[in-house]
Amino acid sequence: MKSVEELLAIKNRVAPQVFAKSENGESYIRVLVGLATCGIAAGARPVYDALVNEIEKQGLANVHITQTGCIGVCQYEPVIEIVEDGKEKITYCKMTPEKAVRVVNEHLVNGKPVAEYTIGAVAK
Repeated sequence: MKSVEELLAIKNRVAPQVFAKSENGESYIRVLVGLATCGIAAGARPVYDALVNEIEKQGLANVHITQTGCIGVCQYEPVIEIVEDGKEKITYCKMTPEKAVRVVNEHLVNGKPVAEYTIGAVAK
């Protein structure tokens, strides 16, 4: 890569794959759970399981949950990120299974991020 234009071209080429649409044209919401060694050691597996269970319980067909490696803020693990088309990514920190259930119900179901769990609130 030699220029910003090349980077933007790559972004534009992969964006349709990252922000795939459902059969009814609705964009999928991506939930990324940091499950590198740091996340696992901090308790990310029970957080992941709680997210999966609550997403299924709520019947959220437009939500894709994915395991990922290190998100890069190990001191704030367990970390989850929520990525929605056309919106800024939201990073939740120091998650627990109980907090994860609240994030599903308030953020994913009702569209209202839980501000006190976000990286901006936790890092203060």
